[in-house]
Amino acid sequence: MYNRTNVRQSRTNTGWNKGPQNNFRRTRSRFTGERIDINRFISKVQAAKPVEIFRPKYAFDDFAISTALKRAIANRGFDTPTPIQDKAIPAIIAGHDIIGLADTGTGKTAAFLIPMIQKILTNHENKVLIVVPTRELALQIQEEFLALARRLSIFSVVVVGGANIRPQIQQLRSRHNVVIGTPGRIKDLLSRKVLNLSGFNNVILDEADRMLDMGFINDVRLLLSLVSPKRQTMLFSATFSSEIEKLTNQFLTNPERIAIKSGETAALIDQDIVRITGGKDKVEVLHDLLNQAQFEKVLVFTRTKHGADKLSKNLHARGFKSESIHGDKPHAKRQKALKMFKDNVIEILVATDVAARGLDIPNVSHVINFDLPATYDDYVHRIGRTGRADQKGIALTFV
Repeated sequence: MYNRTNVRQSRTNTGWNKGPQNNFRRTRSRFTGERIDINRFISKVQAAKPVEIFRPKYAFDDFAISTALKRAIANRGFDTPTPIQDKAIPAIIAGHDIIGLADTGTGKTAAFLIPMIQKILTNHENKVLIVVPTRELALQIQEEFLALARRLSIFSVVVVGGANIRPQIQQLRSRHNVVIGTPGRIKDLLSRKVLNLSGFNNVILDEADRMLDMGFINDVRLLLSLVSPKRQTMLFSATFSSEIEKLTNQFLTNPERIAIKSGETAALIDQDIVRITGGKDKVEVLHDLLNQAQFEKVLVFTRTKHGADKLSKNLHARGFKSESIHGDKPHAKRQKALKMFKDNVIEILVATDVAARGLDIPNVSHVINFDLPATYDDYVHRIGRTGRADQKGIALTFV
């Protein structure tokens, strides 16, 4: 169990249910998640084992892409293709439908953007629809697109919920080849007849498993039925569920399958539990942990939106630089909080599972599950925000 010093006794009523340990219920939110053996939250980083060094089959100069795009790739600091790029870029350029099993941080965004940009450069009649589950991921893809398409006279529009729809409508009326958006906002724009998908002949579903988890399956089916029947379709997912299999059978043609994942939690993450025994206050325990010097940049997960706001305000009142992020928070405030965390202006981001996938946040030292995740898959995605880019991370779960 994680070693804590001077953990204080409960002095105030924070509203959290302090039932028997291993009870996965919270009375106020009536949460009854999957029962997970708490031993699955404990895993120590093993001594490093020799691993086979990846040697890409291709260099970026080997790909059938324009000199200007190769220059943009070099300017991004990309030296050699990652495994997903090495396999996906030539397959997409060849026109194949793709099923890519890959996690965030494997370079998959560039893996599909590079061949799509090349496709547009070859024929400006090509149009690309990129569908993602969250506005943060849409904006993250937009940032990568702007860097790779700089000075290439190719334009994109981001359409996401929670943001003012009028500027998005105005941008759709200007010249563009790429639309990046969330399912709900895309449907809204379709109903307003300011977006017509019939001319889109390239479709990318990113974090497809997350979209299905969030209940977007019918929206995804609708969008795929409205794009051009003569299209290239690319589906990227962290897992391959039965629902994704159905999408594959319905909307992809002889897809090439590329798997760049082990299916295990990150090898560089130390995982442990923090027991909250009778009489202890969860917020006080968290306070004492965060006061320790090694807790430099911490992502704290709660189960509910209200819980995220409440905990963040509590921590702020205690002198910590903290912000919250969740689905009900206004778009501008979500982006501001995320940017402050990425830029190290704040040291703690309290979040719901909206931040568990898709986001690439550098140098997160700790992930803390203040509330238990609903499923073990959710746990894996949460803790995957640390231990990235060959850096060691620590994940702690309150039980």
